[in-house]
This record gives sequence, structure tokens and C-alpha cells, in this order.
Amino acid sequence: MATTPKSEAIRISRVLEQVLGGDRFPVDVRALALEWSSQTCPDQPILAIKTVPLPSFEGMLAKSPKGNGWMIGVNEDVESEGRIRFTIAHEFGHYMLHRERQSRFNCSNQDMHSWDPHGRDIEVEADTFASYLLMPLNDFRAQVDGHPFSMDLLRHCADRYGVSVTAAALKWREVAPGRVIVLSAKDGFLDWSCSNERAFRSGAYFATRNETIEPPAQSVLNNAVRSATGTSCIIPANAWLSRESAELEIEEHAFVIEGSGFNYTLGVLILPDIERHLMDEDELLSPLTGIPSFR
Repeated sequence: MATTPKSEAIRISRVLEQVLGGDRFPVDVRALALEWSSQTCPDQPILAIKTVPLPSFEGMLAKSPKGNGWMIGVNEDVESEGRIRFTIAHEFGHYMLHRERQSRFNCSNQDMHSWDPHGRDIEVEADTFASYLLMPLNDFRAQVDGHPFSMDLLRHCADRYGVSVTAAALKWREVAPGRVIVLSAKDGFLDWSCSNERAFRSGAYFATRNETIEPPAQSVLNNAVRSATGTSCIIPANAWLSRESAELEIEEHAFVIEGSGFNYTLGVLILPDIERHLMDEDELLSPLTGIPSFR
């Protein structure tokens, strides 16, 4: 069986569970990257994880000057510990998956975190690895199954796995039983958007890389304020997506995310289930999602 980002992360997670048990979160990704690489590849391990505070820099993986191992660099001059953790896991993903392809990986925010489920480039693969390593699917499902969506649920997951609320929302999108779109609004327009498979295959997605898209006038993303619970509403489905029936409604949630140097509104759209003929693969357009920041 070919190695994939998911299978590699799951393999490591199973070993961690056997050694540390189920109550092993958040993953100590720094120690894991150093120990795992030294045990599995002693001739080319990850030698160190160093701080590299450069503007617009997220992380890097590079072969050491002597060629006897690898170094991870990470910009820790950011407010979000969840973002730092995810970046280290992302670079560890490059080490596990891609180190035979090249000797250096420089990852800016523009390079990382596209979260396009139909993409196949190495940055998407490293993000997928990081997501499954930090938030294993079986444990994540155990946290959310039977619970209605809420900000409290996202915060619980974010705290358990040591990730950002945005990363937790994107993971919840993946396991949600119905059609879900996670998106970000900033300065009156969508910044990025990511549909889960069910939503995308029904035609429910926003091509934010190609289009300038405003939230509907009645959307709570337009006037959300920071609060512990966020803001929610029910609006007609075709207010967001013209192809949806006028009789259907969308459950909309908005959460203001603020920090040093960033400020945006995280949105979660829960769409009604529908019976719709799925498009052929050659009719599908890649969901151009923009760049989630994981802050």
C-alpha cells in the first residue's frame, strides 16, 4: 500500500496510543519529531528545532550544513501557540513524506494551509499529515459525536489538541455528517473558504481565489462581535448559494478571531441535506479555497 499523508500520520498516532495511552493530548510534537526521526532514520534524523523570527516566515525544513541530518525552523514570534504547533507538525510532515525530493522547504503563509481537498501538492500533503497527527480522526470523532455544533465544542477540541479554533473547525468540517462550509470574512469580503466533500460535490463552495465574494446582507458575518458563544442565525440557503432551493435554510455561525496582527471572522455554514445527482469527476471544479491562517 502506498504511503499517504493520512496513513503515515495514523501509523505514528497508533504507536503513540500504544505507548502513552488514549489520554496523550496535546501531542508533544517537538519531542515527537526529534525522537521519531532518531529512532526510524538514525543516519538522517531531525537534529534540532530552532526559532527563526523572519517576517512572513512560517516554518522550514532544511538539511543540516554537514549533511548529517535535518533542521526545523519555526517562527515563534506569533501569538498563537496552536499555529506554532501546527507549523512544526507541518514541517515534520515534509520530513516524513518529502525529504527524498528536495533538501530545503521554505514555508510562508502563502505556501501553507490551502486546505484544498482536491489538491495534490506537497504543502497540502504536509497540512493533511499535521491535521491527522495532532487531531487523530478516531479521537476527534469521540469528542464531537452526539454533540450539536457550538463554539464551546470547538474550544474543547482546540484545547484538547493544542490547536487553534480555526484548525478545530476545519477538522470538524471533515467529520460532520452533512454539508458544511468553513470560511473566513475580513474587511467585508470572504478571505478563504473550504467545503467538505459532501458540500463540494453538491456544488456548494466559493471560489475565493478567483472571485471577490461578499457575504449576504443578512449574514451574521457582517456584524459579528467578539463573544464567548459567537453569533448564530438561520438564513435562506440561496442567499449564500444561488443554486440552492429557496425553500431550504442554512444554519450560520460566526466567531470573531482576534490577535496581534490578525483579525477576522470565522464562519461555519451548516447546509441542509439534499438529494442531488452528483457531478461527474470531469465536471468538478477544484474548490479554490484561499489561505486559512490557523491562528
